[in-house]
Amino acid sequence: MDIKQLRYVVQIVDSGSVSKAAELLRVAQPSLSLQLRTVEEELGVKLLVRHARGVSPTEDGKVFVEHARKVLREMDQIREVLSSTSSNPTGRVTVGLPTSACRGLSLPLTRAVAAAYPGIKLHIVEAMTGSLDEWIESGKLDIALLYNHKAYENVAWTEMMVEDLMVIAAADSEYARLDQVQFASLADMPLVLPGLPNTLRHVLERIATRLDMEIGVTIDCDSLQSIIELVKAGYVTVFPSFGMSHMISSGEFRAIPLVNPTPNWRLSVVLSKRTANTHCSQAIVQLLAETIRSMVEEKRWRANLDF
Repeated sequence: MDIKQLRYVVQIVDSGSVSKAAELLRVAQPSLSLQLRTVEEELGVKLLVRHARGVSPTEDGKVFVEHARKVLREMDQIREVLSSTSSNPTGRVTVGLPTSACRGLSLPLTRAVAAAYPGIKLHIVEAMTGSLDEWIESGKLDIALLYNHKAYENVAWTEMMVEDLMVIAAADSEYARLDQVQFASLADMPLVLPGLPNTLRHVLERIATRLDMEIGVTIDCDSLQSIIELVKAGYVTVFPSFGMSHMISSGEFRAIPLVNPTPNWRLSVVLSKRTANTHCSQAIVQLLAETIRSMVEEKRWRANLDF
């Protein structure tokens, strides 16, 4: 039994038909049927049952396909790892971006990767920071961009910059006329904020505790699009201006400095030590850092570089 035969059987099961599998594999149907019989004879079990609609795996066939998929995935990873050591690395890299940065960063990062490493396939995952923290530590992500990153044993990180949080209000809101907002004034505003344990909420709650006050949160909301709609309707939020840059540049929203004190957070590029393709992941980490640095230097991202 060889790798080609494993692929053949898995494709037949996925297609539900020998003829469809033969067409996808570009193999003659009699040849594919012969390969299937050869595998069954070698194992001494029936893997598939024919019926009017095509074929279905037997119980033995289900077990076979499950293990065959694992072997095929490992073979693909071997190819990626070996090819990634060349000057033109190839492979798949999964990058987790926080909701506050994903919209503004996805396109510049995608363009940079396509230009520098055309052989690397980027998979961008958008989520709240808490989820990204968990996924990078478990190895589900190769790379993540995290705010106020927690130190874990299985990751390496580079601190990039410090970003201020600002009050975001609709341009026609009474709050949009303010030159700045005192932190204590948050107690009296119609606030919509991500709920705990979101990192942004933690930052604000810690400051409020230090000031012996409570933030007047009207709505807890973990959806950026919903927060945007609520701000349009008259609520205000606290967010980094970059996360709302499209709405601010269009004139729909205004970002107002939050002072006494000004809350901020530190952004880091984090690499999982469990990544299956170290060379490709390290290349993307460097490119991500360079992209962020350029955006900050060009004033497209309002922050202070930390390196």
